[in-house]
Amino acid sequence: AGLEFRPRRSSMGGKDSKPAEAAGSVPAAPTRAPPAAPTPAVPKTEAKQAAPTPEADEKTTVVAGPIGDASSLHVVVPSNDPAALKCLIAASFGGVAVYQVSGAKFTVTIAKDTVVGANGALRYVAAAGAASAALYPVATNAPAAAQIDSWVEFAASTLDVHATNWAPGSDASDAANISAKAQLSAALSDLDAHLSKSPRLCGKATTLADIAVVSSIAGLMTQVLPQSFVAKDLANVSRYYSECAKEKHFSSFLGAARDSQNTGSDWAIPKDNVQTFPAPGPGPVTESTEASTDTLAEQASSLSLDPEAAEKAAAKKLKKAAESAAKIAKLEAKKAKLVEQEAAKIAKEKSGDVKPKKKKSDEPDAEDVAALAAARAVKKGTYKDPRIVPMAKSYDPKNVEQAWYEWWEEEGFFKPEMGSTKPKFVIVIPPPNITGALHIGHALTNSIQDTIVRWRRMCGYEALWVPGTDHAGIATQSVVEKQLMREEGLTRHDLGREKFLERVFEWKEAYGGKIFNQLRRLGSSLDWSRERFTMDDMLSKAVKEAFVRMHAEGLVYRDNRLVNWCCRLKTAISDIEVDHVDLTGCTELAVPGQDGKVEFGAIWSFAYKFEDEALGEIVVATTRPETMLGDTAVAVHPDDPRYTHVHGKLLIHPFNGRKIPVICDAELVDMSFGTGAVKITPAHDPNDFATGKRHDLEFVNMLTEDGLVNDEGGDRFKGMKRFTARKAVIEALEALNLYHGKKDNPMRLGLCSRSKDVIEPMLKPQWWVDCASMAKDAMAAAKSKELEIIPAFMEPTWFRWLENIRDWCVSRQLWWGHRIPAFYVKLEGETDDESGMAGGSSEKMDRWVIGRELDEAQIVAEKKFPGQKFTLKQDEDVLDTWFSSGLFPFSVFGWPDATPDLAEFYPTALLETGHDIMFFWVARMVMMGMKLTGKVPFKQVYLHAMVRDAHGRKMSKSLGNVIDPLNVIEGISLVDLNKTLEGGNLDDSEVKKAQRGQARDYPDGIPECGTDAMRFALVAYTAQGRDINLDVLRVVGYRHWCNKMWNAVRFAMMNLGDGYAAPEMAMTQVSPDLTAASKWALSRLDKAVAMVNDSMETYDFNGSTTGVYHFWQYDLCDVFIELMKPVVQGNDEVAKKSTRDVLWTLLDAGLRLLHPFMPFVTEELWQRLPRRQAETARSIMIAEYPVSTPDTRVDEVVETRMASAMDVVKAVRALRASYNLPPKAKPEVFVVARGDEAVAAMSLFADAIATLASASVCAVLSPDDAAPAGCGVTIVDESTTVYVMLKGSVEPSVEIAKLEKKVVATKKQIAELAQKMAMDGYEDKVPESVRNDNAEKKEKFEAEVAVSESAVEEFKKLL
Repeated sequence: AGLEFRPRRSSMGGKDSKPAEAAGSVPAAPTRAPPAAPTPAVPKTEAKQAAPTPEADEKTTVVAGPIGDASSLHVVVPSNDPAALKCLIAASFGGVAVYQVSGAKFTVTIAKDTVVGANGALRYVAAAGAASAALYPVATNAPAAAQIDSWVEFAASTLDVHATNWAPGSDASDAANISAKAQLSAALSDLDAHLSKSPRLCGKATTLADIAVVSSIAGLMTQVLPQSFVAKDLANVSRYYSECAKEKHFSSFLGAARDSQNTGSDWAIPKDNVQTFPAPGPGPVTESTEASTDTLAEQASSLSLDPEAAEKAAAKKLKKAAESAAKIAKLEAKKAKLVEQEAAKIAKEKSGDVKPKKKKSDEPDAEDVAALAAARAVKKGTYKDPRIVPMAKSYDPKNVEQAWYEWWEEEGFFKPEMGSTKPKFVIVIPPPNITGALHIGHALTNSIQDTIVRWRRMCGYEALWVPGTDHAGIATQSVVEKQLMREEGLTRHDLGREKFLERVFEWKEAYGGKIFNQLRRLGSSLDWSRERFTMDDMLSKAVKEAFVRMHAEGLVYRDNRLVNWCCRLKTAISDIEVDHVDLTGCTELAVPGQDGKVEFGAIWSFAYKFEDEALGEIVVATTRPETMLGDTAVAVHPDDPRYTHVHGKLLIHPFNGRKIPVICDAELVDMSFGTGAVKITPAHDPNDFATGKRHDLEFVNMLTEDGLVNDEGGDRFKGMKRFTARKAVIEALEALNLYHGKKDNPMRLGLCSRSKDVIEPMLKPQWWVDCASMAKDAMAAAKSKELEIIPAFMEPTWFRWLENIRDWCVSRQLWWGHRIPAFYVKLEGETDDESGMAGGSSEKMDRWVIGRELDEAQIVAEKKFPGQKFTLKQDEDVLDTWFSSGLFPFSVFGWPDATPDLAEFYPTALLETGHDIMFFWVARMVMMGMKLTGKVPFKQVYLHAMVRDAHGRKMSKSLGNVIDPLNVIEGISLVDLNKTLEGGNLDDSEVKKAQRGQARDYPDGIPECGTDAMRFALVAYTAQGRDINLDVLRVVGYRHWCNKMWNAVRFAMMNLGDGYAAPEMAMTQVSPDLTAASKWALSRLDKAVAMVNDSMETYDFNGSTTGVYHFWQYDLCDVFIELMKPVVQGNDEVAKKSTRDVLWTLLDAGLRLLHPFMPFVTEELWQRLPRRQAETARSIMIAEYPVSTPDTRVDEVVETRMASAMDVVKAVRALRASYNLPPKAKPEVFVVARGDEAVAAMSLFADAIATLASASVCAVLSPDDAAPAGCGVTIVDESTTVYVMLKGSVEPSVEIAKLEKKVVATKKQIAELAQKMAMDGYEDKVPESVRNDNAEKKEKFEAEVAVSESAVEEFKKLL
């Protein structure tokens, strides 16, 4: 939420007049001076200020403090920086007196605390004033403050930074101006769109957000932007600026609202800056860059009620002013010297004495800057015309990804055509929770899904991908409850159900949209017109219908059974929401909400005494001593001779006097384990529950819902936390001499998957779903292949879980979610005891009636209780989130209504998700879909791998390895990456630990990779199996590959020429005038197309990505483009034309082939390629996907011969390296070929070998021909020997001398190592790791000597 602080001031100021420490970091001020604001029309003295120069370091100090307060708030801001204007206006709103004097840095200082940075100063002034609740409610409404923070950052980092180029006196280059103009145009357009829906940035009232933005655009609106542009394209911004400027606090500084002074047609840089900042309220104002001593004295006295303190303060300020003046004078002298030196340098350059310095290599190219600016200037939703937006020299993801998605969406390319005769391909998104942002795991899911959808769409399917989000009952309610308590000190019960739900919906509206923005950045081609939310009216209707129908069939029922209770969340959870930890013995663990660590993995023994003292005692054991407060029996085996005499006898509970019978149970008791006697707690253990049912025992609950001991604990234990009670019970037993010690006991401990609290089995009346029959149907569907599970190795897991499925508890003790459509009947005249309490131990199961709405339940109740008057109360609980998610594949299409969408698009084709939610979600969708619609909801289930970090660790915030996909796309510094961990749920120690982990994994941060590279890497990674160990450096590699592809197309565009016309007929092996290289390339293309399509059909993403990557990297870029260069540079026009046509074919098909994986760069490049006249597709995403035609394009003979030629090329390159031939050397190559096929291959591709091996010529010799003297030689295979002419390229004697010197040095290193390794005690005293390192070094050095000596012998042959 940005900077959080709460200023504390006494009425007299002094030591306590300081804010609480900032909870977060303060954003840095913009590094470049933003534009000046317009001349204010106020009755104050105005003094023109010179435009700032890069060397100038003028500063302005704003001294502010509450009126009449002795403590002063000092705000120091650079002159001409809008931050000064922002601070002054904010101070005016808060009734804070403001003064201006000279200063030296941008800080806020009050007492001993300092807040650094422009935005920090601004926030402080806003929060310190009387209007803080309205301007910046950081202390009372964090969501609103967070929204304000985003606008403050927008003003500083976007508006101010880019407006620098349009500030008075700007000497920015044309390219920089174009870029800044494009950035500002886009930002102002977004601002205009936002203001079309709201009078102010954050609602109806003016906030700090408005102060920041209005200050930032003041100069633009009144001096820079053309009047016509403002009127036409920024009507909402113009209205907004005018309205704000009329408010008194703005007008004091901005002057009267007026139109732009720029009457031209283009943006204009103002000639000079005439802004001054008059101060409101009492107190003097100085507008010179230096403050007089009188002025400072006046300020000191006006802000202090203590004359002595005022005198001291004035003296202190006088001293500071003198120091500041000295600094300024020194700075001015330095500035003058620098200017003099620069002038002398320029004079020398003009005279020719000194050559101008070349542009630094790290500076952006002007063409790239202009291309990016033009791309950003494209209006949202419009076509990014390549005739207007120039092609950049190098690949830049920011440029490439600009504008395309909005255009795709605006054109409706993501929407299917209703009634189409095309085959359908439909999937629904696994709806992400609204509680947070997408992480890299979501990026994997959506990259895979979008790749499949785009591929199917291009293959001629009517493709539909339905977006949606899940309400995430437990997670969302928990987040909002924490926020309520943190910011307002309230619980949900303080608000009441309806008000609390209003707050949750407000939270959802404020934060829920972030996910969809991320999905758009990922390029996800979702049909946004069908966007769904699981709490939408349509989906809520489906939930009620499903519950009612399943209850009518007896599949939903009410029962008082043990549930998995989370005391932390105060709700029941399902079995598959319980994580298990295996303990081998006594282990102390931290448990949320408990005092200190708790011991688990032990078994404690204690005794119960018999009512008949003559019988003595019986010893039992338990892993949960505290539950003995709810014991109602002790069980023994009926055949155990040790206890035959006590069958049916009574024991006395030591703390509450309860009489406990000894029962016989052969099903539960193992005579060989422990004492053979088992304590029975039916209300707190699943096995004991079943035993209690068999023997009709009393069910005693000894815990409250929040895990405290209830009345059953008596005065001694009542109110204790359950694990505090554990220790207390053991101590009490020990005091009574009933305690018999503890032992290690290996066990599985159940934890809530969300809160990590220890699960407590608790007896609760709840709603349950009988899953047995539905599970059988789901298994039958998989066995018959009506449902195909991919990969197949997941099938046994599917069957194993469904065969052992247990009934599903769907009640959740929450308010956020689908309220259960069940109503409890209370008859007129009944007391509470007679009617029973719904949800309590006295509940009467037969009092429930089911109805979609209250009126329907009323009718059911009237039939059930004819002639009786009653009241109905709806169940307070909500349904498990997974209940509504289980309906998602058909509820999104309008079920239970017979909608056109349901008829056209259900059942769907595929469900793609992670294998970790196969049972949470996939199995339940299949079961509920088959039961309620009679159809399997999807034909296939593809379960992808889980994403882990590069070390194979699970993604965890506490490890610092959770990656936001936007950080990979945009890049992020280590400092900013560390900041992402702050302000969350981690404590300080966990934050520091996570930050250390980030520093190890990303010491230089994460470089900008772009969406396409990230998507390709994630999809390619799925070949690893169940888990993906994500290495960001691999993503960086694909980003570089994008650049190689970009350069290939740039080269092609240059060689195709402006007047090139694409071939109307497909290029095949029988196309006229094809070179051998062209035939080979067409054949390789067809093989790649076949491989990609075949792999996609089987969801073999490793195969598909490998196929398309190898084609682009090795066939097109590394070989064909190199082979075509001599052709297009030659004189054979026929060969040029056919080669260009093949190049166009390869690029066009290659881009289409790659598009599903990399949508942005392929669209950008495809739009720049010439088109066939017959091409009707306006976007590559709706163009036809390449199809393999091996009969017309594949030439196995040519491919085989080219493979032989490439073996020769590799051999030549190896020879060049072994003889240290310089890269520019072009030696002659001679190939001796044996056999007809080898001769044919070498003859066909001799020129290709010469080109690819950087040879001047490649001559094919017969076995009888002798190679010239002076060649190096290598044998390729039994049919081919290669000779490379070395004479003239290397000097053998020189190379021999170098190598012999190297051999001598290396042998010396070997001898030294050998001496160390031969020392006495080496094997015993030297660590094994060091010995291994030394052995490896020695082996490496010996190999180097062998290679060098072999090379010497080869060079000697040339002498």
